Amino acid sequence: MEQQHLFQKSLKKLGLKSVNSENTQIINSEAFKEYIKILYLPSGYTVTVDFTVHRTVAPSLLFVSPNQFMKIEEVGLAPGYLIFYNRDFYCIQIHDAEVACDGLLFNNIQNMPLVSLPDGEAEFTNYLFMQITGELALNDSSLEEMVRTYLKQLLIKSTRVWKQQHLEKVVSEQPADLDFFRNFTLLVDAHFKEKHSVADYASLLSIAPKTITHKFKRLNLPQPNDVIKNRLILEAKRLLVHTGMTAKEIAYELGYEDPAYFSRLFQLKTGESPSGFRVKYHGQT
Repeated sequence: MEQQHLFQKSLKKLGLKSVNSENTQIINSEAFKEYIKILYLPSGYTVTVDFTVHRTVAPSLLFVSPNQFMKIEEVGLAPGYLIFYNRDFYCIQIHDAEVACDGLLFNNIQNMPLVSLPDGEAEFTNYLFMQITGELALNDSSLEEMVRTYLKQLLIKSTRVWKQQHLEKVVSEQPADLDFFRNFTLLVDAHFKEKHSVADYASLLSIAPKTITHKFKRLNLPQPNDVIKNRLILEAKRLLVHTGMTAKEIAYELGYEDPAYFSRLFQLKTGESPSGFRVKYHGQT
């Protein structure tokens, strides 16, 4: 029987669980939905996060927010790890200055939450998970702070590797643009239901809309208007698949007073009507 590795004190909670064929059903269940999750997986795993399929070809880390829908589809030969914790244990928004991962590892509007680890980084990650496992097996007064320290190291190292893999040139040549990307990401994720235009976010940032467009071009990212619309469409897909809301209700929920306009936008972005997408998705599951 698997040993339980769990820290719980007042409202704070963090746990560690093995990822293998025996545990995938519980990990995929609603039991872990409310937690921030970090998966450490060897090669051979297939995981769907929202509507994107990620396959591991090397030891990899996958970062999943509570508002995302995750399912382990295929399990590799070697077991992996799942760390799950709540915001009371460690809130990346409150401690953003420490780890600077919000908008990159988590809540990334480009849906790039996967970090493939080079050999040296994989060794260090193994070390961190072994230390966390050892700490959770203790009943020591310093356990909470020790585990939080290892968690922060994991987030900091992962953020560095993520930058090298996804925005290598920007990290070295345009660090200010990377900070801008993070800020824009967080604003869109916070306001996408009521702010639908680049001008809306330019106003929040106190800059001209063209400046946003130019910065995104330097980052080699899609146009900011597409980024905003893609976030809206992602939320629409979630509501279509995981709730019983009608397309009209979803349009209103996302800030569109004209449901027909929203349906046309959805069709343009996905190639399917909202009702057609719902039927097709549920027919495949």
